[in-house]
Amino acid sequence: MRLSIIFRFFGIVLLFNALFMLISLGVSIWYDIDDGAFALLYSFLITSLFGLMPLIFVPNTNEITIKEGLFIVAGSWVLSCLIGVLPYVMWGGEISFADAWFESVSGYTTTGATILKDIEALPRSILFWRASTHWIGGIGIVIFVMVMLPSMGNAKSILFRSELAPLAKDNLKYRAREAMRILLWVYLGLTFVEVILLMVFGLDWFDAITHSFATVATGGFSTRNASVAAFNNLPAEIIIMVFMMLSGMHFGLLFAVIARRRVSLILLSVPLYYIIANVVASALMAWDLLGSHFDSYWVALRYSSFQLLSAGTSTGFATYDTLGWPWFSLMLLLFFTLQCSCAGSTSGGIKVDRIVIAWKALRTSVRRASHPHAIIPIKVDGHVVAEDTVSGVFMFIVLYLSIVFFSAVALTAMGVPALDAISGSAATMGNVGPGFGGISSMSNYDSIPLAGKWILSGNMLLGRLEIYGLITLFSRHFWR
Repeated sequence: MRLSIIFRFFGIVLLFNALFMLISLGVSIWYDIDDGAFALLYSFLITSLFGLMPLIFVPNTNEITIKEGLFIVAGSWVLSCLIGVLPYVMWGGEISFADAWFESVSGYTTTGATILKDIEALPRSILFWRASTHWIGGIGIVIFVMVMLPSMGNAKSILFRSELAPLAKDNLKYRAREAMRILLWVYLGLTFVEVILLMVFGLDWFDAITHSFATVATGGFSTRNASVAAFNNLPAEIIIMVFMMLSGMHFGLLFAVIARRRVSLILLSVPLYYIIANVVASALMAWDLLGSHFDSYWVALRYSSFQLLSAGTSTGFATYDTLGWPWFSLMLLLFFTLQCSCAGSTSGGIKVDRIVIAWKALRTSVRRASHPHAIIPIKVDGHVVAEDTVSGVFMFIVLYLSIVFFSAVALTAMGVPALDAISGSAATMGNVGPGFGGISSMSNYDSIPLAGKWILSGNMLLGRLEIYGLITLFSRHFWR
């Protein structure tokens, strides 16, 4: 691999991050230079310096290899998380380096898990930077960079294939340049419309922008200690629920429905299951909470549907504390924490697409057992699913659940309660954020031991890069 070329691309990524540090500094100036101004200024200067150096000394090239593309994508995520630590550490407060790393990784991977005990103690400029890390990471750092650069030759196609998950690529039947444009316009459009709607229904521009960043990126960082519950604003909750649902769908599908008016695509197996599963589970959870926590079914439905969508889209916002909720409701939340939303969205988790394929494969296996001589292909919406795709789906699910299990075991060995360990491992791996027990929707991860925070940070990166994107770098075959 040509490290000089890799460093040049890293430099572009650093400059892109520096741009948002500069915007956050502008927020500080807007608020009469708050406490975060110098932290953001120094962070901007350091990031810009390291970003410019490889651009000055390394000649430009539009040709890269697949191996270099994989390294650039995975390295860009880790490097962005590392540089994202700077504003937190330089601001100081209660944040140590390990805590700043956890917060930065949680932001870029759109997990939304936090170690902050008092979010509102942070200056608004740092809170804006915190929300910006969500928005940068939501659609993908590398995709943002590729769209900004007009010509990159075959590098753009290789980086796009390396950045996007395999299932998302299969469902996005466009050329790399067109696909990136579609993803970006849907992303920008959803963000803009949500900002306007939240401002119309009572939120100021700062809260509207930061919460829209977190919603469309399915991240969940709020500017309030009580998350969305702090607003006590039902219209705002409904708007956020709608946009969480939309942001959990394949962006190519949203584009086809909105721009090309192909509404029938909603009736395909994956989006139909995604919508029905969330609606049915919300209704069941409301029934479970009725009497024990709420006296009215509609009030129960208000809070259950928000929490379920928040977990099921890997967003992580909260309007009610799930601490003490019945086990049936918690098990529903755990299932959706593991599953999450659709491929091609900003969501994490196993993905609805894999669940649908796995279910179809299991059903076909039962039919094959009854008719051993029959040739029965596995089909989704009339299309035959290749056997290697099916085996890849099951391998991913097994590997995913294994990482969650062993992470939970490691946490319990450190003295973390079992409920916290299991839910925290699942929530960070799925980029969901809140777990149960001591890390429930209104709590934080500050009580997790230092080593546990590093493990959960690794889970976030593994989940965001869909496991293989990160572990490939540690394979000896990759370096041959």
